[in-house]
Amino acid sequence: MEQNNSRETWGSKLGFILACIGSAIGLGNIWMFPWRLGQFGGGAFLIPYLIFVFLLGTTGLMGEFALGRSQQRGAIGAFEKVFKEKKLPGGTLIGTIPVIAQTGVFIFYSVVVGWVLRFFVFALRDEFKTMDINTAFGNFAGHTESIGWTIGAILITLCIVILGVKSGIEKVSKVIMPALFGIFIMLMINTLLLKGSMEGIKYLLLPDWSYLLKIDTWVMALGQAFFTVSLGGAGMVVLGSYLPKEMDIPSSAFSTALFDTLAALMAAFIIIPAAFAFDLDPGAGPQLLFITMPRIFNMMGGGYVFGILFFLCLVFAAISTEIVLMEVAVEAFMDKLGMKRTSSALLTACIGIGTGCLLSTNMEWFGKFADMVAIYLLPFSALLAAIAFFWIYGIDKARNEINRGAKIKMVKHWEILAKYIFVFTATAVLILGILYGGIG
Repeated sequence: MEQNNSRETWGSKLGFILACIGSAIGLGNIWMFPWRLGQFGGGAFLIPYLIFVFLLGTTGLMGEFALGRSQQRGAIGAFEKVFKEKKLPGGTLIGTIPVIAQTGVFIFYSVVVGWVLRFFVFALRDEFKTMDINTAFGNFAGHTESIGWTIGAILITLCIVILGVKSGIEKVSKVIMPALFGIFIMLMINTLLLKGSMEGIKYLLLPDWSYLLKIDTWVMALGQAFFTVSLGGAGMVVLGSYLPKEMDIPSSAFSTALFDTLAALMAAFIIIPAAFAFDLDPGAGPQLLFITMPRIFNMMGGGYVFGILFFLCLVFAAISTEIVLMEVAVEAFMDKLGMKRTSSALLTACIGIGTGCLLSTNMEWFGKFADMVAIYLLPFSALLAAIAFFWIYGIDKARNEINRGAKIKMVKHWEILAKYIFVFTATAVLILGILYGGIG
């Protein structure tokens, strides 16, 4: 298919990969992966996790990248063209589902980014020493004070997305991602030097092989792997739609999965050993970010500086994901309504602010909205994208698109993994998510 000359493209492969890594590295990597690694067998958990990430995750990424590039459109336009080519109805309607799903994620994630921004300011102002850490989060989240921070998160994202692919998303990703990994390394070295941190290392890495015989371990590893690479039928599709035809998709998918996994592991080696060093609960779940870590910084030598750096990492991770989530809706409005980027971005921001402010003042509404989107819509959307590309578009054409510009080609019989195993897995993630109340 000929390149759409009017469509923006990435300036470099590095910029594209960093944007994809930024989308994949989110708060789930930083708080969810560490305690799951520890609670589900330590090093044993890595076996199913790495299998799922590098077989299924990279397959899903290649599919979504290639779907966007092959059609030179985001989710709605790509589904529409694929369905029309096969003379099937409903492509536009079905393609709208992933856009709605990831716009829903954008809305509730904006609330979470607002929380992160607020705690970053707490750290900057050295307020962890004077505040009641156990009640600070509960007194902020779900109250009117959080509205301004939700708006702030959306406005920061708007300023980046409104600049476009090369000047906005790519340039910011080239700054944020190296900075995030650099700060991670500094924090990890400091944590590993703490007295008592080796117990945390043992907790993370010493394998308890009995967990491999437990279905929960495999279910949680599957959910973590599936969602950590940001599969959802829209975000990676729209990033792929800006790819030039000579870009190597398989290596880009592998790099995204690799660095996303490295970020999760580094977060684990920062948070869990620190919790052990100060005799705090390493399995505290979401509290690790907003209660446990501030308590650690209060007890740690140089805690003021390290607290700022830690929450700066959270800001980088959150904003890098938020950018791609916003771009999904922005591209859809540009494509289907013929809007200019500035108008489309402003409309998306208004939708996010209107809905996000409602959610930010009511934690019950927030929880129900987030569950509906993350447990039901998102895995269903990823399944729709896989079926549209590997089945309706056709596995042979899909392989050719993925192999275009690739140094390592997808071989014949790869369709067994792509058509059957991945689609089956996406279906399993949806069903298990409903049964378990969320596994991502």
